[in-house]
Amino acid sequence: MIDRLSCAGAGESKAEPQGDNDMHRLVRWSALSLVFLAITTSAPAQGKKNPDKKPTEDDYYKILRFTPPPAEVIEPGAIEIMPDGKVAVGTRRGEIWMIDNAYASDPTQAKFTRFAHGMHEILGLAQKDGWLYVTQRPDISRIKDTNGDGKADVFEVVTEGWEINGDYHEYAFGSRFDKSGNLWFVLCLTGSFNSNSKFRGWGGKVTPEGKFVPTTSGVRSPGGISFNAEGEVFYTDNQGPWNGACGLKHLVVGGFVGHPDSFKWYKEKEARYLGDPPLVPKSGSRIMTEAKRIPQLVPTSVIFPYGKMGKSASGIECDLTEGKFGLFQKQLFVADQSDSIIMRVYLEKVNGRYQGVCFPFREGFGSGVVPIRFAKDGSLFAGGTNRGWGSRGNKPFSLERLVWTGKTPFEIHEMHAQPDGFELTFTQPVDPATAGKIDSYKLQTFTYIYQASYGSPEVDPTTPRITKVEVAADNKSVRLHVEGLQEGHVHDLTAAGVRSADGLPLLHPKAYYTLNYIPAAKKK
Repeated sequence: MIDRLSCAGAGESKAEPQGDNDMHRLVRWSALSLVFLAITTSAPAQGKKNPDKKPTEDDYYKILRFTPPPAEVIEPGAIEIMPDGKVAVGTRRGEIWMIDNAYASDPTQAKFTRFAHGMHEILGLAQKDGWLYVTQRPDISRIKDTNGDGKADVFEVVTEGWEINGDYHEYAFGSRFDKSGNLWFVLCLTGSFNSNSKFRGWGGKVTPEGKFVPTTSGVRSPGGISFNAEGEVFYTDNQGPWNGACGLKHLVVGGFVGHPDSFKWYKEKEARYLGDPPLVPKSGSRIMTEAKRIPQLVPTSVIFPYGKMGKSASGIECDLTEGKFGLFQKQLFVADQSDSIIMRVYLEKVNGRYQGVCFPFREGFGSGVVPIRFAKDGSLFAGGTNRGWGSRGNKPFSLERLVWTGKTPFEIHEMHAQPDGFELTFTQPVDPATAGKIDSYKLQTFTYIYQASYGSPEVDPTTPRITKVEVAADNKSVRLHVEGLQEGHVHDLTAAGVRSADGLPLLHPKAYYTLNYIPAAKKK
């Protein structure tokens, strides 16, 4: 009967049994009447807003997709904004493309011109004084167009303080210039497991004079490097040996960020100023346990829980757009290659070390996002590739631009650690009734094994108890009082019950705070 009704509704005729026509007609028309009644009573009135429609990321941040020239393969590894308004894109295939009209509302109006080629896997671009500085696998070079024909014709090596042996994973990521004119770099281990070439597994800087200065050991497999609003250097490292999950790490001069195989290079003349190598961490321990034993060990500032916040953290950008990108000024945005997403990070200092929280922000990019770069108009360029690993975004490569629509999403804006819990701030006033309920929140914790083996499961789970919730008088923040905070654990918060003053749910109700240190109570 259902099949017959469906076919008849589609305009097909079916022979019906003799003697049973009236009954079949009655059942068919009754069913059609019920379908019509359901449609007319459930559909919203024409022209009226559906109050049950949940906002989406696309309502607030639109993805504009560029189309490269036919037959060209542009796998972005680095993006830089040029003084003349062009956008430079360095590729994994060793080319640099200049994009004219990149800010057009219709990205098909952009024009691509190849500026340079013949280099090796470009994963850093920085412009200064008419030169374009290129971090590629074997060195940092600089290039220039001296005759004005739109093609680079001068190529100079700036520094080559590290070595390569041809291994697939020997990536070199480079920053833009810091306030002192230094370029910063992070070097992937050989095969992402061992430091078999000089200074593989290190981070450091190149001075304006071209001097190679290694500063930090313990890097494993970086995915990007950049600065926070204060100009301090951070990079992303990926899950693997001595990394239970991907994370955001602070590059500190004299610091050690986790993987001990790079200790062998402390004996080199460039690194002797750092003194003896740190103690070797104990495999199977926990990173905060080892940080108390090894003074140089800088714990991961923000852990991106594996499988929940991506699987391959990559590019980093700080929002210095002064509001052109929304309400997230001075926060960091971090890409993920595997899940084709961009996350949002709020950092704070506790006990002299950075720690903080990551939030989901935007998904749906065309390929695996690697470099991201804010432009002068406040939009965010994102480049992608899936070569080598695959990605959720199914295109082999992509170049896109994320543009704020001017609407403010209802989000947790910041999450601050307190001696007895957390303080949440919001982008819009909350409904005090829902925000003040303990049941509107769920809090769990876990950590990872700090070990020489690859990665780690989530371990040592706990369920802290939220004992009290206080909503501020202005309805813009909430204080969560918590029993059972766990130092060294990711605190997984879900705020699914909170509503805005306008009745909207949080666009992203999840937050993951890496609580390396619990703040001390202030003396009265």
